[in-house]
Parts: sequence; structure tokens; C-alpha cells
Amino acid sequence: MFNTLNAEDAPQPPKVLTTPLEIAGTLRLLQESNDPLIITFQERNQRFQSYLVDIDRDGKTLILDEMIPRDGERYLENGEAFRVEGFHEGVRVAWESNGNLTISEEDGHRTYQGSMPNEVVYHQRRNAFRAALKLAQLINVDLGGEKLKAPVNGKLLDISATGCKLRFEGDISQRLQLGQVYDRFIAALPFGNMTTAVELRYLHFEEKIDATFAGVRFHNMSGLVQRQVERFVYQLQREARRFDKDDDF
Repeated sequence: MFNTLNAEDAPQPPKVLTTPLEIAGTLRLLQESNDPLIITFQERNQRFQSYLVDIDRDGKTLILDEMIPRDGERYLENGEAFRVEGFHEGVRVAWESNGNLTISEEDGHRTYQGSMPNEVVYHQRRNAFRAALKLAQLINVDLGGEKLKAPVNGKLLDISATGCKLRFEGDISQRLQLGQVYDRFIAALPFGNMTTAVELRYLHFEEKIDATFAGVRFHNMSGLVQRQVERFVYQLQREARRFDKDDDF
């Protein structure tokens, strides 16, 4: 069963988009979905978060929102090149920038305007079965480690061989940072606790229901933890298939 899961999880080859139509269309997906972006400068370890504010296909320009933390602006002012990376429904979208962005401010809100990239990497990184848990069977999780003053407790919503989606009560978005690796993630699986490090890839506070949703990718998993995850995903997959079969009658 493990070989099947690993085959399903094999990364798909990336595509390089080069036409303005393709590039603008893909970037607009990130903008309209308000998908967070991770910005990294060459030879610097710190990561920054931003969002796409606007895309102008005809003018071949784009506007990025203010970086969090704002320290990254000094690298922009130095003209340092950087990479932008976002995820939209499991697809990695990434491009390089030469650092020539114009910093502007309107009504106290800062933005950065520059040229639309000439190339964008579009990469469906996984094709793994993603198993959703039933509401009555949501699993308790703890997220902690050196990067957090205190652990946060939440629920596991779904899981695949590469990562999972989490829900936390209230707004904890200010306590977490996209791109950060948290070295202690514990999920109370039915057959015992699973402990591993995770990298935060998605973060969104939903005000209507007062809950924060997070997507994490498993980081440097041991063989033991990998087998725990695969066993649990397989179990959920089998239950889902049995449920679908029962529905046929």
C-alpha cells in the first residue's frame, strides 16, 4: 500500500509560462484568491510575506502589497533581486524579480510596483490522495517549538502524504509566520501520537466563523513518521471508499 501512495505523491514536472496571457492569468488566480506570497532575497535567510494587489497585462506591470515584516523594504531599496513563491490549490507558482520595484504609499498603505515577470514556473507538486476527516472525527493537534512562545491547539481537517490542513479557534494569524518551520507538530492519531516538524505554507483568518485555517507541509520526516502518515491516509482512504460503496445501495 505504501508504494501506491508514494507513486501517487510523485511530483509532476513543472511548466514554464512565457506568454503575457498565461502569466497574467496565473498571477490573477493568486490575486483573486488572496493567496499569500513568500518573498526571499538572494543570500538572505529571512522570509517575507506579501500579496498581489493588481495585475496589468497590457502594461505588463504588477503591484505587491506591503511586506511583512517591513524590514524587507531596505533590500528593495538596495535593488536586490528576489524570488516570489505562492501556492494556489496545490500548485506552486514562482518567479524571479530583478529587484527594480517602486515603493509608493497612498492613504497610509504601502505598495510596490514593478514589471510583470517574463517567466513564471507553474508546478503541480503533488498528486497525493488528500483524505478529509469527518467533523465528528477531527483529530487534536498541537503546534509548537522554539519559534512559538506557547503551543497552539487545533484540529486536523485533512491530510496527505506531504502535508495537512488545520483549523484553530480565534485569530492566531499574528502568532504564525508563513514559510516558518515549526519543529514540534503533534497529531493525536488513533494509533498513537505523530510528531514531526512542519513548514507553514498557508494561513487565513476567517472572521465570519472566528477561526484560523493553516496549511502545513511535513518537514524532514523520519521513516517512522512517514509510515504513520501513510498508514493513517490509507485508513481514511479505505473508509471513504467503503462509505461511497454503501451509498450505491
